[in-house]
Amino acid sequence: MATVSSLGIGSGLDLTTLLTNLTTAEKARLTPISNAQSSYSAKLTAYGTMQSALQTFADAATALSSTNTYGATTATSSNTAAFSATTTTGAAAGKYSVSVTQLASAQSLISTTQTSSTTALGATTSGNSRTLTISQGDGSTPLSIKLTDSQTSLTGVRDAINKAGGGVTASVVKVTDSSYKLVLSANNTGTNSEMTVAVTGDDTLNNIIGYDSSTSTGAMTQNAVAANAQLSFNGIDLERQSNTISDAQDGITLSLTGTTTTAASLTVAKNTSTASTAIQTFVDSYNALQDTFTSLTKFTATATNTDTSDSTNGALLGDSALRTIQTRLKTALGSASGSGTISSLSSIGITTDPTTGKLEIDSTKLNTALTSNTAAVQTMMVGDGKTTGVMTNIANLNTGFLNTTNGTIANAEAAVNTTLKSLTTQYNSVNDSINTTIARYKTQFTALDVAIQKLNSTATYLTTQFEAMSSSSSS
Repeated sequence: MATVSSLGIGSGLDLTTLLTNLTTAEKARLTPISNAQSSYSAKLTAYGTMQSALQTFADAATALSSTNTYGATTATSSNTAAFSATTTTGAAAGKYSVSVTQLASAQSLISTTQTSSTTALGATTSGNSRTLTISQGDGSTPLSIKLTDSQTSLTGVRDAINKAGGGVTASVVKVTDSSYKLVLSANNTGTNSEMTVAVTGDDTLNNIIGYDSSTSTGAMTQNAVAANAQLSFNGIDLERQSNTISDAQDGITLSLTGTTTTAASLTVAKNTSTASTAIQTFVDSYNALQDTFTSLTKFTATATNTDTSDSTNGALLGDSALRTIQTRLKTALGSASGSGTISSLSSIGITTDPTTGKLEIDSTKLNTALTSNTAAVQTMMVGDGKTTGVMTNIANLNTGFLNTTNGTIANAEAAVNTTLKSLTTQYNSVNDSINTTIARYKTQFTALDVAIQKLNSTATYLTTQFEAMSSSSSS
């Protein structure tokens, strides 16, 4: 059987070009599918862009739906060498008198001098065990440590105490090359942290590091006395175990650092900057979200009778998920909550520009509302923190939009992914069909090439025979 090494060789026809043109024509069937895949892939990217902008906006709304944003205060001490103060929500604005007569301090015990820090100091009766117990008056469980003979040196006792992790820290102080002392320090200040140290089963070691705080007797000596903080707050005498006092008045924490000779003042004032800054962040993030919406839904009109859309159109032009989010947020921003003169965002100076759809702030009106009627602003914004309050409702909407399981964006992305999966299946099916068709064409062209080659060979043979017969007749 005759064969051809390349299409057209046998027939002299340009079958290769013909097959290439047929392939190009067949491949055109894939173009609509590829275009659809690109369009839906662009949608997925656009949903990611929208989700990012919406998350930033959601974070800003969440901050405004918290009561901690409102009623913030600042605290100022007239004697920073004696005390400083911080406040939280609930602190009452006003001026307070503070006098500090004594700071809280932690107890410290020091042993007698030993000639070595590593020589074992204990001695037990045969068969007895040795237990070091450190008790404190703060109600904590006493520290109970079993000591081996090698742990009865100063460093051994130190390491055993520190490893036990109680309310005491041990250290060894080198006084000279041949003199060492064990120091025990209570981790907390106040008389409740006073230490009583006892060693049972080893009188020798007990006579070196034993101490009873209730009687102030023992082998160790008290290097620093445990003391409670003593102060007067607005004329009321207080005593506390710590120099940090957070229970004198709601929302105020005092940090004592020194004593006073005369009464100092603590001024607690309203601080509207926390709320105003949070509101500005909210407005900025909402306006940025609107810019994102605009970009993703951009539309450019094309010439009349043009079938294709402009390539610069937004990937989410006409998208129902985006329209739903945009519409519901716009409605929530204009809703009312609370009562009286402050019941909406517009009543505190936050309005919508009808042309751009963006939010604007009247700073004077906002500052007046935050300064003179903070409680009403909080009520309007936060409500009950569950179903009422402008910002609470917006925060709830955002939660629904951004829910990764069944939120608005997640559902839209799932639908696009389903479509993309279907398009991939369709593309592969059409591509297989095209490959089959092209293969059939090639087989047919090859057969045609072979047939024409055979016909040409036959014609050449017959021509030769006729010419030979003609020459024979002539001679």
